[in-house]
Amino acid sequence: MRWVLVKAAVAGTTMVALAFLLPLGLTVQQTARERAFTAADRQAAALGPALAITTDQAALARAVASTDAGAQGRIAIHLPAVGPGQGGAAAQPAQAVDTQTVETQAVDTQTIGVGRADATALAAAAKGRVLTVRVPGGYARLQPVAVDPARVAVVEVYVADADLTRGVSTAWLVLSLVALGLVALAVLVADRMGARLVGAARRLAGAARALGTGDLAVRLPVAGPQAEGSPAELREAAAAFNAMADRVVQLLAAERELAADLSHRLRTPLTVLRLNAASLGEGDAADATRHAVAQLEREVDQIIRSARRTPGRPSAVAVGCDAAEVIRERVGFWSALAEDEGRPWQLHGAQAPAPVAVPRGDLAAAVDALLGNVFRHTAVGTAFSVDVTLVEHAVIVLVGDAGEGFDDPSAALRRGEGHGGEGSTGLGLDIVRKLAEATGGYLLLGRSAALGGAEIQLRLGAGGGDSATPARRLGRARRAGRDAGSRA
Repeated sequence: MRWVLVKAAVAGTTMVALAFLLPLGLTVQQTARERAFTAADRQAAALGPALAITTDQAALARAVASTDAGAQGRIAIHLPAVGPGQGGAAAQPAQAVDTQTVETQAVDTQTIGVGRADATALAAAAKGRVLTVRVPGGYARLQPVAVDPARVAVVEVYVADADLTRGVSTAWLVLSLVALGLVALAVLVADRMGARLVGAARRLAGAARALGTGDLAVRLPVAGPQAEGSPAELREAAAAFNAMADRVVQLLAAERELAADLSHRLRTPLTVLRLNAASLGEGDAADATRHAVAQLEREVDQIIRSARRTPGRPSAVAVGCDAAEVIRERVGFWSALAEDEGRPWQLHGAQAPAPVAVPRGDLAAAVDALLGNVFRHTAVGTAFSVDVTLVEHAVIVLVGDAGEGFDDPSAALRRGEGHGGEGSTGLGLDIVRKLAEATGGYLLLGRSAALGGAEIQLRLGAGGGDSATPARRLGRARRAGRDAGSRA
């Protein structure tokens, strides 16, 4: 925005400067031309009294020499010749002239000084018209002067081309400097205005990013020195942002309270379930029921603790677990149901420790969601396998089956898109995906190369960084999973 304002100021100021300075420069050029011809007319008019007094060539030569233009050889007097019967001063013999050259042109005129105009122009000027004719190197200004009632002399003043443009170059230079100064001033003003606009916009963008990262305390100043100079629209946007942030805090607080209330309400039926499970006696089914009730109680307690924790404040204790141990435990839990349904299953790579930066309960819930999808979406007797592979800074978990696979993997990952019938919420894979992304990993759906059905690939960060690109990480994870399965 800042550069856009600067460019707009440059364009606008340049057009305004050209609109005013170009006519002004042309006016200066025309004024210089008129000034040169006006000075020529004054030089010619200065010889008028001398011609009114006498037509003696020597006297006129001295009068011509006494002028500035005459001293530079730029004035000439064209006297008409004395006709028959005409006397007077014009008939007197000419005296020797030392300062100017006296020339005789044909039999009609006599020229005092250096003449440049041709006979045709002189004849036209002798009829009483002031003429300006083009001559080599400039112009000749021809002004008629009546010597007597019967004769008209012509005073010729030479105006050089340099006289017509004297001072014009300086004027154009000054005008150009003025135009550049105006453009520079406009750029400076636009830059200062742009800096204020951009500064306010950047503060708004920074606050939005901070709010997006979880800083719920960020607010923008709408008054005071920091907000001074900001446009009214941006101040309104800052006020709207602050109101939005306050509303987000209120909604999150209400959500935490609701989660805590709902979790607390679950304690009563959980207590009843725990008492009923305790009265079941001994046996695999009773043990599985009591284990499920205990796990449900742990999940409820975890929800309550999470709801009480202040948003944006990390846990004081770093959490993590051994993924191999958790996966062995959960696969063992589901193996009982697999045997009842006649499902062949395999577990590979879960012998060595595989630490991940995931709470134990969250990882157990994620594994249950993945295995639960296999039992829910495949027919009874369908085989499945679980492969665990430890790679650099990550743990890869591959869950494959021999079912029909995914019709639309992208739709299966969308929240609430599950169509597994009664008991399916469509949230399982989305929860697993969020858990993986929270550790810097990912969740991918595809087809199992070993079993031919669906394959779910879960990558969990192990507390380090992986500089490989997503495509290279994906290929490396697939190769690692296949290698682990083949070794098992």
